Amino acid sequence: MSAPPSQTGSLAHRASRGIAVTMGGMWGKTLIQMAAIVLLGRLLAPEDFGLVAMVTAISGIIDLIRDFGLTGAIIQAREISERAWRSLFWLALALGTIMGGILAACAPLIAALYNEPQLVLITLVIAPSLIVNGLTMPLQARATKELRFALLARIDVVSMVGGVAAAITAGLLGWGYWALIVLVGTGLVVRLIMLWASMRPRPGWPRIHRDVLPLVGRGGSIFGAELLNYIERNADTIIIGQQLGPSVLGQYSRAYALFLMPLQQLNGPIGRVALPVLSKLQDDAERYRRYIRGALLVIGYLTLPTYAVLATISGPLFALLLGPGWDQAAVLFSILAIAGIAQGIGKVRGWLFITMGRSHQQFFYDLVARPLVVLGFFVGIWWGGIYGLALTYGILSTVLLIPGFYFAIRHTFVRASDILFPVMRPLIFALLAFGSAFAATRSVDLIPILELIVGVAAGGVVLLPLLLIPAYRRDIAQIFGFVAQMRKPKPRAAESDDPKDGADSAPEQVTHEQAQTVEAVLLHDASSMGDVLDAARTADELESRGTGAGAGPGQRREPVDESHAPTGR
Repeated sequence: MSAPPSQTGSLAHRASRGIAVTMGGMWGKTLIQMAAIVLLGRLLAPEDFGLVAMVTAISGIIDLIRDFGLTGAIIQAREISERAWRSLFWLALALGTIMGGILAACAPLIAALYNEPQLVLITLVIAPSLIVNGLTMPLQARATKELRFALLARIDVVSMVGGVAAAITAGLLGWGYWALIVLVGTGLVVRLIMLWASMRPRPGWPRIHRDVLPLVGRGGSIFGAELLNYIERNADTIIIGQQLGPSVLGQYSRAYALFLMPLQQLNGPIGRVALPVLSKLQDDAERYRRYIRGALLVIGYLTLPTYAVLATISGPLFALLLGPGWDQAAVLFSILAIAGIAQGIGKVRGWLFITMGRSHQQFFYDLVARPLVVLGFFVGIWWGGIYGLALTYGILSTVLLIPGFYFAIRHTFVRASDILFPVMRPLIFALLAFGSAFAATRSVDLIPILELIVGVAAGGVVLLPLLLIPAYRRDIAQIFGFVAQMRKPKPRAAESDDPKDGADSAPEQVTHEQAQTVEAVLLHDASSMGDVLDAARTADELESRGTGAGAGPGQRREPVDESHAPTGR
């Protein structure tokens, strides 16, 4: 594989800039996904979505076995040799081929489980996607370790455009549920092609060296937690499909897809950047804690009010997006918003487990918590049908936040206040926004687009009186301070393409100890995640640029090798 690009920017700038480009890419992808939802929702019937969901819920389990936690283990590892990278390529390809064959062999069993004969052919067509995923995994994992967020964002958008264009074409041609398979398959192939062209892997002759064994061992622990998480998130699909059929499952799958979108588009970019950054900070308790507090604050203000307002406007939202016939999906979305609020905050729990190397503890916690949620699906569908299942899911997701964070921070330097305090004010804002939007939308009877505008405006206007409170003003200032870190730093003479530029006027370098002292002082006074990132950036810039402070004893800070930097789902 290609050598990583040299690092000249600071961790602070790379982290904040990474969030910017990743969010830009994912928001661009969201617009494309929204277009696909609108058009395909009008071209296809709920049964079409239900049939494909029946297969993908099970194929996803096999695909998870194919990955075996290696993606997480790669990102978590401090160093990976080139020989190990080559071995990972062949190991991933072998696993993808084997798991694809197993999925194809299970096609008759899947059809029998749901009593839907057409699922045999659907499963056989989906099976080769596991081979494509096997080839993609080491390439994408390495791009993530190298913090190449702009590349990944670009690939996200282009692969989605290709998949959506192909799916809409198939839908217009009357292909029915095959259009959804075209959507996924085209996106996977485009992603693989772009990653291969960008990363330029050189896997060599097929050989799996023992260098990968530590990664496989660590991946096994991560895999256990991921498997439990996947079963929790997809058991509902299997239960609904088996008990209520493809039509109801199609309604639920559209509600769930839109329910996941805020999590993926708001929290996803932050999580993709936060995992490698927190892994770098795992030996610096204060900076780690500050980053966690800042991330929770940003997540709280992005996610909680969003779900609160969306829950009140789901009726006109679904009518506008999908047209008539999706009323059941709109009600389900409102109920699922409870789980969205809980999971928006709960994402950070997984960061804590992974970045502090506590995947074993995460596995044992999930071994108890995840089955409880699955049991809740059975209880919910028995108690109240499809709506009872959705409500039970939201309640359990909220209740399990308490033991989840307790075990994540137990015996670590992270404190309960680091988790609780940053989300209190966003939660209050979300509750007030929900009440305001609910009252406004129930007091008018307008066309869907106008009801949406009224609901969003009523929810957002609540923030104005809150800004009279100093604590809320500080929160907003802190968020804008973090956004300010996304600005591109000014080019330095040392980074010029012409090696002659600046050769005669190179400033004297600041020593490692002097830069560390500056950073320590800034960290002491820091009160936000933006301040923490600014402190790191300032120290790095002092060392790499020089300020004329003199060259004392000690050595310059080592740049981070991107290929060894320690982020479905």
